[in-house]
Amino acid sequence: MDNDYFSIDSILAENQKIQCTFKFDIPDMGHLGGGNERDIKALSKISIPMWLAYIMLYSDWADFVIPTPFGARVRNALKAEARSVRLSSLVGAGGLWYGFGKMIMDILDDAQAKEISDVLTKAFRGRLIEVIDQAQHFAALGPSGGGGPTGDSAQAFREGLDGTERELFALAQESAKRTKRWYEDSDKGRRS
Repeated sequence: MDNDYFSIDSILAENQKIQCTFKFDIPDMGHLGGGNERDIKALSKISIPMWLAYIMLYSDWADFVIPTPFGARVRNALKAEARSVRLSSLVGAGGLWYGFGKMIMDILDDAQAKEISDVLTKAFRGRLIEVIDQAQHFAALGPSGGGGPTGDSAQAFREGLDGTERELFALAQESAKRTKRWYEDSDKGRRS
């Protein structure tokens, strides 16, 4: 995902919050914490959106901790079985876990950024085959997604996907439907 000014995905990912610990007192900015304080005091921990965190971190006014969606617990779950993790529940705003991870990578040092990059890449690769397979399966079931319990499982599967994975799912599903339609149409032509 590009950090494009006009990209909705980029805007949504930049709106994710990270917890920052401020190094200095910052006057007249207490409203960032949502409290009644006028100033931000040194060592205060406040969750702020990524677009604002860039300024605070690069100005060396604050430090941050790697957010929970990329912490050790999530990394271990992804290593154990990447397909079982509901990425959409790890971050809000449409579940753009990969986009948020990319933005976290941009503010980390090289070693930490490589570690997050490896997690993102392995998770994507580990889940991609299942996404495509499920898309083709549910496309074959028809417009209702199978209805009944199968339709419920299709919906549950889609809800657990990251926004990028949902886009790929929709593309693969549409491709499977078009391929099936083409095959059926060309088969009818041969029978005539």
